[in-house]
Amino acid sequence: MKAATRILALGIAVVLMSTYAMAQGFMSPIQYWRAYDQSGVNVFETTKDSGAAYNGLGVRIGGGFTQSYQALSHENYLGEPGTALGNPNDLYDMSAGFNNASANLNIDAQLARGVRLNLTLYLSSRHHTETWVKGGYIQFDDLSFLNAAFLDEIMKYLTIRVGHMEVNYGDAHFRRSDGGSSLYNPFVENYIVDAFTTEIGGDIAFQSSGILAVVGVTNGEIKGNIADLPDTVSDATPAIYAKLGYDNVFGDLRFRLTGSMYSQSKSPRNTLLQGDRTGSHYYGVTEKAGANLTSAAWSGRVNPNFSDHLTLFQFNLFLDYMIGNAGSVELFGTYEMGSGNNVEKTDAIDDRSFNQMAVDLIYRIGRSEDAFVGFRYNTVGVETGLRDDAGEYTTQTINRIAIGAGWFVLPSVLLKGEYVMQDYNDYAAMSQFDAMKFSGLVIEAVVGF
Repeated sequence: MKAATRILALGIAVVLMSTYAMAQGFMSPIQYWRAYDQSGVNVFETTKDSGAAYNGLGVRIGGGFTQSYQALSHENYLGEPGTALGNPNDLYDMSAGFNNASANLNIDAQLARGVRLNLTLYLSSRHHTETWVKGGYIQFDDLSFLNAAFLDEIMKYLTIRVGHMEVNYGDAHFRRSDGGSSLYNPFVENYIVDAFTTEIGGDIAFQSSGILAVVGVTNGEIKGNIADLPDTVSDATPAIYAKLGYDNVFGDLRFRLTGSMYSQSKSPRNTLLQGDRTGSHYYGVTEKAGANLTSAAWSGRVNPNFSDHLTLFQFNLFLDYMIGNAGSVELFGTYEMGSGNNVEKTDAIDDRSFNQMAVDLIYRIGRSEDAFVGFRYNTVGVETGLRDDAGEYTTQTINRIAIGAGWFVLPSVLLKGEYVMQDYNDYAAMSQFDAMKFSGLVIEAVVGF
């Protein structure tokens, strides 16, 4: 009850703040910006189209809110939860019900022509019920305030971001749920291995005639760190990432193909594959009996636990074919592979690897595309930190199928749901994940503005 009251109070506060801002004239359009409502769906990097006229200093306050109801069940080699007496691998005993609501606060400011600032706060989420700052960055698409003609010319093609920001590795992070911000995602949850984090650094994007190129450098960690590390811990090196792709429209078909790379040679705790501070939207699944669902917040996901010597590649294909008044058919595919190890391991032990494949097939209905149905298949293979008798790592496989549907009641209000099935294979006998599987229904009401 306290959590629900807190979310209601926060929601009222945001509405009042927005009303006050509009009354004071500080709700001006933002340039080079991705909308938080339906018009932001299937937007990736912001384009070099300003999207709005510059009218001086302006501030926009927005938010994302998600309330979910789930009816999920899970089991492992013990059978249904609660059937074992005192077994440490017995699972959390669940029933159908509402999960705590999540909320984000988005503040965007237009500082100058082609210069904007973003600040995002997690007001409440599964992992952090209190307010946390996700990050903030400044984006430059126009440097005319420097009065240099050559800069004006090159900035027709460049976008510069600097700050504590979401790392632009791959395209999947543009479609994921992020706490209360769930409107871009046609499904309830993110991928099994969820490549997402915020790091301190900067990147430069080049866009021209459909060609996209991005290069960036960060500190490789989710927060700043000036500690003098002991000799037993790897010294940190900068993390670098890059993306190369092509995104263009050919008649009724939009085609986008990108390849991304992320690498950090040494890190005490890289968080690219474990950087989500909000938690999974599947509550309680795969967790042990008595688990704290706030601290055990990533149910249904798999963390390869690569904190050091990390190299990842992600390839994405996006096709969106318009079929007139009937709507559009959309395919989003991902193939990801990578390697790394734990900081506790020595150089004498080989890196482990993982690979992931996912396909989303979405039919958006009607000219306005206010309703959609979709299918997702996601599979992951991860080498564990334990070797078999032959000295080889064991590869464990996780598979997920999700069937979903959604309806944009308003451009800023989405009702969606899915039926999900997930299973775990090749885990050690009698372990928590031995013969693990879960399935069921989740429904979400989402607001984004």
